[in-house]
Amino acid sequence: MLLAPKQLSFRFIHGLECRLLNASFKGYNLTLQTSTIQSLIFKLGCDFAGLSLNSAALEPTPQARAPHAMQFPAELTRETCRTRPRDLRLICIYFFTDRYFQNDINTSLLNNYVLGAQLGHRHVNNLTEMINISFWHNQSLEGYSVTCVFWKEGASKHHWGVWSPEGCRTEQPSPSQVLCRCNHLSYFAVLMQISPAPVPAELLAPLTYISVVGCSISVMASLLTILLHFLARKQSDCITHIHMNLHASVLLLNVTFLLSPTLAVPNMPGSACTALAAILHYALLSCFTWMAIEGFNLYLLLGRVYNVYIRRYMLKLCAVGWGVPAFLVLLLLAIKSSAYGHHAVPVFASQGNSTGFQNVSMCWVRSPEVHSILVMGYGGLTSLFNLVVLAWVLWTLHRLKAREKVPGTRACRDTVTVLGLTVLLGTTWALAFFSFGVFLLPQLFLFTIFNSLYGFFLFLWFCSQRCRSEAEVEAKMEALSSSQIMQSSEPPGSEPPASLAAC
Repeated sequence: MLLAPKQLSFRFIHGLECRLLNASFKGYNLTLQTSTIQSLIFKLGCDFAGLSLNSAALEPTPQARAPHAMQFPAELTRETCRTRPRDLRLICIYFFTDRYFQNDINTSLLNNYVLGAQLGHRHVNNLTEMINISFWHNQSLEGYSVTCVFWKEGASKHHWGVWSPEGCRTEQPSPSQVLCRCNHLSYFAVLMQISPAPVPAELLAPLTYISVVGCSISVMASLLTILLHFLARKQSDCITHIHMNLHASVLLLNVTFLLSPTLAVPNMPGSACTALAAILHYALLSCFTWMAIEGFNLYLLLGRVYNVYIRRYMLKLCAVGWGVPAFLVLLLLAIKSSAYGHHAVPVFASQGNSTGFQNVSMCWVRSPEVHSILVMGYGGLTSLFNLVVLAWVLWTLHRLKAREKVPGTRACRDTVTVLGLTVLLGTTWALAFFSFGVFLLPQLFLFTIFNSLYGFFLFLWFCSQRCRSEAEVEAKMEALSSSQIMQSSEPPGSEPPASLAAC
């Protein structure tokens, strides 16, 4: 019977751990090694005062070209000695290849090193004194974000585990060193991912504040808009229904975004974070889709001279606006569920001569390929389509204005219309493609401000359109009243003017 690669790796790793924990030897430590694996066994007592291991003091291994180190605090044996005081064994297994830790996410490991440790047959976690794991390297990390991760067993359908940043903090004391500070024992590595420049630490607090306040305002604005729509007693048209669906998608997006950092903490189950990440992705795709539907409907309104009747128009739009994103997310969950989960956002901090990265976690898309295709690609196509529609609308309005010689007093109203259409079509989301070089700093603030307040801007557009429609109704009522007064003042038997007769 042939075993799958994930079963082979699982059995090999756990078999190696059992043999090391049950090995007989004299003295207090033993070192075993091959060309790609180095194993160390230590006998510990309850008087353990800490342990520091450095590759320079160990026997050289052919594949271990870069130095590494591990430091264990005295707290390591405290809980075990409290419940079952006896001699303990600490095993350290260093892999200088990643072949046993294949992952769904296409990333690379720094130096291809995986450094692991285990205390007996117990799980050690939630330590208050951190375990320090140092990785030195001689390669350039420019264009990469480095994240300290551990191997989380059973979190993937296709492999025997996935890399997760839970419980670990990433620091970079020098350009050639990455320091991982973790509160548990496991197999550790440094994940290298191609990414834009990390967010400077001093900007994290204001950007977070703007996001939370802006999204909260948008949530209230979207709720108020939907409430006002349902309280209105008049019959709604397709345009209003499309607006309300866009508001609903923006509401879902803002609520899930505000909840995302809350469920990304280490003590929360990974399944909850995966589910929230999938819902957040679904909300974003739905929001993009309804923006594109707004652009398509605007084209039908202005581009077709005659009325266009599409059977069950709103039902078909809802199937596209809500159904297509649902299909994409469910398909992704079925094929590659590990694409969702804890996503580390690198935050850059510089203190003196040292440089550090502190990762801020959120529940989001973890796979770079999925992010490129189903976030940036999907949003890019939507923004491009709506920008084309917006340019075409502006050209059409300008042509109509020149033909009808509209007076300049309507310039203010036209400006408000253009701004409203810009918001309605979500063209501000195109700012996401300017997160590089000199554009990074202004892009971070402009993108955060405009898109966190997107629901509020839609609310202002809704209010302006409602006031406009009410003003038009009042104008029609006044015109009707004036015509009735004029008709009542005519002598009996006189003929009305031709224009009124036509009405």
